[in-house]
Amino acid sequence: MAFWVTNGARTEELLTSCQRDPLPGDQLLGVIREGTRAYQQLPSSPDAFVWLLLYQEEAWRAGVPRDPAEKLWWTLRRPFRPLTYHAARAMLNRANALPGANWTLHDLRHTAAYRMARDPKLALTDVQWVLGHAHLTTTQIYVPAGRDEIVEAVRAHHVRQERLARIPGQALNDPFGGSW
Repeated sequence: MAFWVTNGARTEELLTSCQRDPLPGDQLLGVIREGTRAYQQLPSSPDAFVWLLLYQEEAWRAGVPRDPAEKLWWTLRRPFRPLTYHAARAMLNRANALPGANWTLHDLRHTAAYRMARDPKLALTDVQWVLGHAHLTTTQIYVPAGRDEIVEAVRAHHVRQERLARIPGQALNDPFGGSW
């Protein structure tokens, strides 16, 4: 789950990764993009690689094949087999049951997208590239501010207007008549 929520890969894309694809030192994980079928290395959080190492140790100890050409994600129940979308969804449903949540795997992608798009130091075109969106307008849906942010921004606007009104000669003209 740490990869889904930090690199924004689509569920099926993350499941294409092979054991040779994680590069923990570079914080990259290779996937096959859904639309283009191109191989792309996605930046992921350091925590995701720590969780991956713990998962791999458990999987290999249990008997999952250890081979760079094999899939990265496996079921940990016998018979061992590469993780499918349906098995990943079942895994998340079991995790959802504990806190009473109702998240989907795609919700995790949305969380990653939202976090990246809302970071003022990360260009939206960079987020577009990471998410694999063909059009910037698709990525822009993650940018709108929430209600609390809008209310705070408008409050700050009113404070600025009040300060300007107190400066002699800085009265703001009202386009509907008069000044204040």
